[in-house]
Amino acid sequence: MAQPLRILVDADACPVKDEIYRVAWRTEVPVTVVSNAHLRVPPHPLIARVVVGDGFDAADDWIAEATDAGAIVITTDILLADRCLKAGAGAVIAPNGRPFTSSSIGSAVAVRAIMSDLRAGGDRIGGPPPFAREDRSRFLSALDAAITRLRR
Repeated sequence: MAQPLRILVDADACPVKDEIYRVAWRTEVPVTVVSNAHLRVPPHPLIARVVVGDGFDAADDWIAEATDAGAIVITTDILLADRCLKAGAGAVIAPNGRPFTSSSIGSAVAVRAIMSDLRAGGDRIGGPPPFAREDRSRFLSALDAAITRLRR
């Protein structure tokens, strides 16, 4: 039996929550917003909020455990993306629209480790580029494509 389609959002720093809600209402796909702190979510039967403890990786742990083939996970966290892909997520998408896939996650994890080592060694390296309108548009396209693919 197929897993029910739903969207799991790593919400504490997610810049596309409003877009996710609009897609959920249009496509009638339920959304679970997971965070360490109380976040406002629209009062709607398709939108659920889960506030986990403030323990290290508590939100990540909840999302990874809830992930299965029907889950579309929205996160910027590369290590969470890796865990969700290993758990069989239907799709894992960054808020900028970049999909995490089983073929791309290994290099993403490696780059993350290298950058972490550089920062720990005192190197000054830039962060990601600022979130742009094109990122929002790319995200919406990727989310629509994932929903369409998983409904087939």
